[in-house]
Amino acid sequence: MTKLIELKVGERARIISLQLCDHAYRHKLLAMGLTRGTEFTLLRKAPLGDPIVLEVRGFTLSLRKGETSGLEIEKL
Repeated sequence: MTKLIELKVGERARIISLQLCDHAYRHKLLAMGLTRGTEFTLLRKAPLGDPIVLEVRGFTLSLRKGETSGLEIEKL
């Protein structure tokens, strides 16, 4: 398993789990479609790694690096 910040632009991955401390923010990510088993593509990463832009379920999602720290993923 890897972390989202380790991916390179254009790589695809699948979400294994969400291990976030803040329950409210975890619920927000789930509502945006970041559920276990969801596949996504890393579209862009800012020079300092913040923000990260993903393509998830046909839409574009921009997240801060700190917001993705609890996502465990596997590369496809």
